[in-house]
Amino acid sequence: MPEVTIHIGGRGFEVSCQEGEERYLQSAAKMLDDEAQVLAEQIGRMPEARMLLMAGLMLADKTAAIEDRLAGFDAQMAAKDAELAAKDAELQALRAAPAPEPERIEVPVVPPQVNETLAELAARAESLAQSVEEKAIA
Repeated sequence: MPEVTIHIGGRGFEVSCQEGEERYLQSAAKMLDDEAQVLAEQIGRMPEARMLLMAGLMLADKTAAIEDRLAGFDAQMAAKDAELAAKDAELQALRAAPAPEPERIEVPVVPPQVNETLAELAARAESLAQSVEEKAIA
């Protein structure tokens, strides 16, 4: 087992850890040291055991606050997952539903008499226009 020297509150401690965990141990020791430095600045010199206890409690308090926030995020994620599952079920139901019946639209048909009448009116209009042109030229 590797032996690592960590520094907390200006004091060195020899600690053993599993192979490959040295980096994590150093990171945890730094967090504890940061809290110990805050205590030293606020309270001053204190016994080693008390300093470690107070720094550990401060870290535990921060950890509890983070765990509370994480639980809140977990609840939000669960609600969003449920909402997403409901939307997915609705989408699947819409995709599985049969297509609606085509709507029948009736288009009025122009009777043949109207076409004949319009053609007759157009011929008369052309005849009148031609006679007006002839009178205008003469």
